[in-house]
Amino acid sequence: MADDSTSFSINWSYLALIFRSIDPYLFASTGIAIAVGVSVLGAAWGIFLTGSSLVGAAVKTPRITSKNLISVIFCEAVAIYGVIVAIILQTKMVNVAPLSDGTWSNNAMSSSYAIFASGITVGFANLACGVCVGITGSACALSDAQNPALFVKILIIEIFGSALGLFGVIVGIIISGNVDFGKV
Repeated sequence: MADDSTSFSINWSYLALIFRSIDPYLFASTGIAIAVGVSVLGAAWGIFLTGSSLVGAAVKTPRITSKNLISVIFCEAVAIYGVIVAIILQTKMVNVAPLSDGTWSNNAMSSSYAIFASGITVGFANLACGVCVGITGSACALSDAQNPALFVKILIIEIFGSALGLFGVIVGIIISGNVDFGKV
């Protein structure tokens, strides 16, 4: 039997050239889009989880509907976190020209990578936060339908879950804190 294995090697200098030649605004804009898009996805997922349980439990116990809407509001806050960070990141972007050889300055590249990393951090932290708040909100609605004394206890746990989104926002702001496209 013949050996069909082939050697695979990565040309790192060519890969670095590709990344140096890519417009830094592509990375920055992609990071901003991820911050908004994935945060909205997390909010939608959380609202779906909470809302479906809330509607189902409200058939048996209609009194829980207005009280448990706070879980849906917590999920909507996740999307707002993503929009706020996107606005903050967008204001940090400044138009700079490429260098004479077609590449971009180191500050432009590092700034775009920082905005990209900040957007990914905020987006996926808010995705986790939305799912966490949705699952906890679902449990809150179902347990409130069975025993009204459990509502406040589970709501406190839900508040701790919503703190995940705030932590993501704080880390995203820290990551993008030294962004300066214009420095040479």
